[in-house]
Amino acid sequence: MTKVRKKYDRVFKDRAVELIKNRKNLSELSRELGISAAQLYKWRKESAEFGSGSFPGNGNLKQTPEQERINTLEKKLKDSELELEILKKAIGIFSKSDQ
Repeated sequence: MTKVRKKYDRVFKDRAVELIKNRKNLSELSRELGISAAQLYKWRKESAEFGSGSFPGNGNLKQTPEQERINTLEKKLKDSELELEILKKAIGIFSKSDQ
């Protein structure tokens, strides 16, 4: 027999983390929500570590806002370098055809 893994959406996890902040007894909260206390601890830790970048979804990386910013800036830099390379080649082609 295979065990079916439950999947919880981001909204549920965010609300559970908010409830954790308001409650002292996590085992009682875990029973109310129907999940393990260990899972609540894990979600709370992930939320504290990654903030708004926590619980990204299937196959997406968990990133802090700084990491997201670095990735977007690296992508822009790569695009700019590619554009510069294309422009250099175009200048070379047009300067040869003018002579």
